[in-house]
Amino acid sequence: MDRKSLLLAGLDLPNVYGAEIGALDRPLVHKHEGRVFYVDHCNTEELQRRYASDPNVDTARLHVDAVWGQQTLAEALLTAAGLPQESDARLGYMLASHVIEHVPDFVGWLDEVHVTLDAGPQQRGVLRLAVPDKRYCFDILRTPTVLVDVLEAYALRRRRPSARCIMDFALNMREVDLGLAWNGQLDLTQLRRPYTLEGALHLARDAEFNGKYHDVHCWVFTPHSFASLCLQLAELGLLKFECEWLVDSPRDTFEFYVSLRPMSTQQAAVQSWQEALRQLEPASPSVEASVA
Repeated sequence: MDRKSLLLAGLDLPNVYGAEIGALDRPLVHKHEGRVFYVDHCNTEELQRRYASDPNVDTARLHVDAVWGQQTLAEALLTAAGLPQESDARLGYMLASHVIEHVPDFVGWLDEVHVTLDAGPQQRGVLRLAVPDKRYCFDILRTPTVLVDVLEAYALRRRRPSARCIMDFALNMREVDLGLAWNGQLDLTQLRRPYTLEGALHLARDAEFNGKYHDVHCWVFTPHSFASLCLQLAELGLLKFECEWLVDSPRDTFEFYVSLRPMSTQQAAVQSWQEALRQLEPASPSVEASVA
């Protein structure tokens, strides 16, 4: 099954409302395919300005229906033209490809998504994620996210990446050859570091003292570490989602896929993440050392 088919499997696109977060110019669902709304961190005009010099983005194809930033996702969707405004209206699906690792507050972000999804008896609403796998991308030398970091961001209700996240990202990211990573042929000591120490410090200080938003990977995952974190959050009652399925990174790719649905009970959520962990192969050895 190809990437798009997997992420859209079982979704009734023509008959339910849905949203895609951070689609840019390559949405999984086009307007002619379903009643989809595009959500991003700024409006269309600002997005076009930010990507004007990026040769990989066709700015003419950018479109934003709802801006999710300082306001909640539910508030943002209230502005989306064509979405029913009655109080019981809920989305049938939410799609987010390479988004969740960027959000400053992991738990808070999932809470806001949960509010917008259909959580009725049929459990129709789903959140589908494509998540970068640190074993095969520029996060390869970074330490996987741990519970306390997620809890700190939740306690502080972060809306911008912290200086610590920015420093970790800038100092420990490396350029990675995907084929060599999969074949175990990378020389980890020779990977190029895009940022200097001075550059990393500048970004962190700019965020801390000037309030500048620097878009980085706040969170770092493998499929196993993602499921483990979600299990811990479910056990604490902080995750309102069950795992419908989790697909490990296919060969020669750098992302894994997860489908989450609003939980029926906390016990069901815990059991679903336990099952996801059981179905994953034992976590393979990976570099988790920080080289800052």
